[in-house]
Amino acid sequence: MLFEPYKLKGLTLRNRLVMAPMTRSKSPGGIPTDEVVAYYERRARGEVGLIITEGVEVSHDSSSAYPDVPRLDSVKARDGWKKVVEAIKINDGAVVAQLWHCGGFRKKGMGPVPEVPGFTASGLTRPDKNVAHAMDLDDIQQVIDAYAQDAKWCEEIGFDGVEIHGAHGYLIDNFFWSGTNKREDVYGGGLENRSQLATDITTAIRAKVSKEFIVGLRFSQWKQQDYEARLASTPEELKMVLSSPCEAGLDYVHSSMRRFWESEFNDSDDNLATWTKRITGLPTISVGSVGLDGDFIDMSAPASPVSIDKSIEDISAEKYDMVAVGRALLADPEWVIKIREGRLEDITPYSRESMLKLI
Repeated sequence: MLFEPYKLKGLTLRNRLVMAPMTRSKSPGGIPTDEVVAYYERRARGEVGLIITEGVEVSHDSSSAYPDVPRLDSVKARDGWKKVVEAIKINDGAVVAQLWHCGGFRKKGMGPVPEVPGFTASGLTRPDKNVAHAMDLDDIQQVIDAYAQDAKWCEEIGFDGVEIHGAHGYLIDNFFWSGTNKREDVYGGGLENRSQLATDITTAIRAKVSKEFIVGLRFSQWKQQDYEARLASTPEELKMVLSSPCEAGLDYVHSSMRRFWESEFNDSDDNLATWTKRITGLPTISVGSVGLDGDFIDMSAPASPVSIDKSIEDISAEKYDMVAVGRALLADPEWVIKIREGRLEDITPYSRESMLKLI
């Protein structure tokens, strides 16, 4: 089943393998270059079923925290993305753009507007670190509007959909996490309230795009600030986190794990993606060190190719619907073809060079 076509909403993917979103920092001024176009084209030629782009900074002055990350808020940037989309579609690929607000990872002095601080739910970038800007309701509405406008631009450009980045400690996850969300209004308190920002963003995007346009959400338990953090300790709590955003109009959920083979809750062997599918009923993507012999605590550490039999078994058992691959596809654009043909020995291992260059 893994290598067979899969229908995601109205979009038929050639297989169930997904390119995970990975920051590349190769778009000066927020504009994807011809080198970036070629990078994505190689993965489409390599028969990836669905490409999720690197994080695209939401069109708000507070969204940026890293250099040379692509954006959408200029004609040149959107023209660059048009070239990317065309290159993928010519090679029978499908692509969604990941919309990303970095939240408290931003510091004053960073571009493109140095005087703008990092935005967070309550000023906290981690439970013991109050160094950022606590968003008021006007700030929140402006960011929601920016997500919606960017999604509209993405549909006009030709993307098949967008993925809302709600994982890894960034802005939306800063609202999800009780460790950093101490608000006492509709956006804080219990699990459902802490999910309200994700719900409102989904609702706003849905109001701006067509019914056919795909909208997904990526979320995680772990944070860059705390690998042991959890949004939900039980399936019941996970349902409280995800129900409202899903009901607002999501088409899939991308469950980010560090190690996809690990169980999520004590009384079950099932991983986070399996529980997500069971709870939401939506198509679900599983990700977390797929195809490599080491997890990504140290992105510069080398990792060698390994079998994906576990993913194949899980897909065949309908535990989740798609499998996202990250570092393995950075190293080898033909990873999908080589895995399908059983040519494990021909796969280029992941290395620090894979991270630094657009191979």
